Amino acid sequence: MGARTGKTRNQTAREVALDVLTSVEQEGAYSNLELNRRLQQAGLSASDAGLATELVYGTVARRNTLDYFLNKFVQKGTAKLQAWVRSLLRMSVYQVVYLDRVPDHAVVSEAVTIAKRRGHQGISGMVNGVLRSMLREPDKLRIPDDLSPEERISLEHSHPQWLVKRWIKQYGADTAEAICQANNEPPAVSVRVNTTMISRDQLLDEMNSKGLDAVPSAVSPYGIVVRSGGNMALTSWYTDGLLSVQDESSMLVAEAVAPEPGMLVLDCCAAPGGKTAHMAELMKDHGRIVANDLHAHKHQLIREQANRLGLDAVETVTGDALELKERYAPASFDRILLDAPCSGFGVIRRKPDLRWSKTAQDVRDITQLQHELLDSVAGLLKPGGILVYSTCTIEPDENEGQLTQFLSEHPEYELAEGHSFPDVSREKDSIQGGSVQLLPQHFHSDGFYIARLRRVK
Repeated sequence: MGARTGKTRNQTAREVALDVLTSVEQEGAYSNLELNRRLQQAGLSASDAGLATELVYGTVARRNTLDYFLNKFVQKGTAKLQAWVRSLLRMSVYQVVYLDRVPDHAVVSEAVTIAKRRGHQGISGMVNGVLRSMLREPDKLRIPDDLSPEERISLEHSHPQWLVKRWIKQYGADTAEAICQANNEPPAVSVRVNTTMISRDQLLDEMNSKGLDAVPSAVSPYGIVVRSGGNMALTSWYTDGLLSVQDESSMLVAEAVAPEPGMLVLDCCAAPGGKTAHMAELMKDHGRIVANDLHAHKHQLIREQANRLGLDAVETVTGDALELKERYAPASFDRILLDAPCSGFGVIRRKPDLRWSKTAQDVRDITQLQHELLDSVAGLLKPGGILVYSTCTIEPDENEGQLTQFLSEHPEYELAEGHSFPDVSREKDSIQGGSVQLLPQHFHSDGFYIARLRRVK
């Protein structure tokens, strides 16, 4: 990393952002986890923490567009630069191109100051030269008109070309572009009301009387969108168990399971426990939910959620979901939720690194695991019961493809129609009625797939 920057508490927002970006680049750190860790150490003001967050997520999200612009000005290309220098230049170009509120001269001056602290004079001179050349030639910071659709969308909305090409093939160019555009928009803050303690209307009244700008979710009857009001996990409503922070699309999963008080429910891949807790709330905390997860350390997350929300119906177990059929008797559960491991392409706006780290092979591998999981838990459901399969991806192979294959291999199951999902414009044919594919642009919520299956014999 070059020279140290002194005590971390004296770091500027840009230095914190640079440290995070360099760790992401060099060590493959997850930007959200690394950012949280560094912010806790740095003790920045709220506005500086906000700037550091914007710089990290924006720079990660726009990576290939930033490199496209930089390669016009860096003599030997960005690939030859040290990781921290490349991250510093990307972060600076991000501010010039995408952040109107930061004056260009301040961006250059701060970048040069950081370069002087961390490297030798040659590096600070190069950083200064590249950024000043860029400001002198703003015409080079444009994306040409004569590109193919996948090249243009890939550069304009900063997604890898293989993924854009795949989405164009699956959804058409217009929808593919809308997906990419939505993936670069900041997610709304939404919370789920714990209706065992308070009604949505009551909580909305409380929030608005305290000066928050809060409105009912148009996606879920249990949701509230907080348009301004800060970090909801730091409020007394959260501490007292009146709400949970959850995306609106994700709230639809427990609703699709539709568990009733007194039922025995299996949540196969339960951590961190948001959907588990929602199901317990819908059951009015009467009955039992077996919340399984592969990782023992994640049990604590599920337990903490249940305890905070005052829910006793949740029982946590650790194990491989593929082995649940050895642990429990056949046909023993009234409801099963398989919220399957997936490529995560529906939550790119929350995890901007995903677009760069995933490959087509990853999709193939996870699709195989999903198929095995569905096949493995199918026998645990009672006849007449409902199995919900959900993912936070928009990848047809992981969604409609899994459903079609499962139904062809399991004649004892059928699609459970009659559940009211949000009305989304269906860009392509999909199995109607018992399933829904939400894309991130539909409701400005996460991309999610949810399918309801009934065991008929």
